[in-house]
Amino acid sequence: MGAGFLLFGVIFIAGFIVQQRLQAVFRKYSQTPLRTSLTGREVAEKMLQQNGIYDVRVISTEGELSDHYNPANRTVNLSKDVYWGKSIASAAVAAHECGHAIQHKEAYPMLQLRSSIVPIVTFASQSVQWVLLAGVLLLSVTPLLFIAGIALLAITAIFSLVTLPVEFDASARAMDWLRRSGTTTSSEEGSVKESLDWAARTYIVAAIASVATLIYYLGFLRRD
Repeated sequence: MGAGFLLFGVIFIAGFIVQQRLQAVFRKYSQTPLRTSLTGREVAEKMLQQNGIYDVRVISTEGELSDHYNPANRTVNLSKDVYWGKSIASAAVAAHECGHAIQHKEAYPMLQLRSSIVPIVTFASQSVQWVLLAGVLLLSVTPLLFIAGIALLAITAIFSLVTLPVEFDASARAMDWLRRSGTTTSSEEGSVKESLDWAARTYIVAAIASVATLIYYLGFLRRD
């Protein structure tokens, strides 16, 4: 039990550090002008068009670091700072989200897998804590409810692992296109990579936390 709490404490601290560092990096590069002076919206539209995608809209959305691609309504959603920004951070984020749109167009297998399990993952995420709580309370009576909770937890862990290659691939596509299209210069590539790398680390920490939680609860069954 003590080792479990220590592990979660380490993961929590690591996640906090990564999140704080990500915000610091994006603040820094949000204030670093892009030499081509393109806004995030212009970067996104240019990348989509050059990849033969004309049925995806680029829209502005509320929130900070709320940027995402929505395959359901085929929109690249950029936070206002990214949408209107003419910075390295804006270009990096816009290109990354367009990377997902390209994955969608090309039927990238891992994106298709992630999209296909979203409904069940949503259900699992909303119900897993209650099922596990009830399962722990009734573990001495029957393990079935607890096992059901473990199954729901496993679904969320699988989703977090499937997310990793999807995000890494989108970042790789973004870096490659920004360089080839001349949207960023060679002197800006390091800054773009740093921005995308720190964003990717948040997904790594989330995946580690999800898997560690699964292992922790599996330990209850072994002790039983």
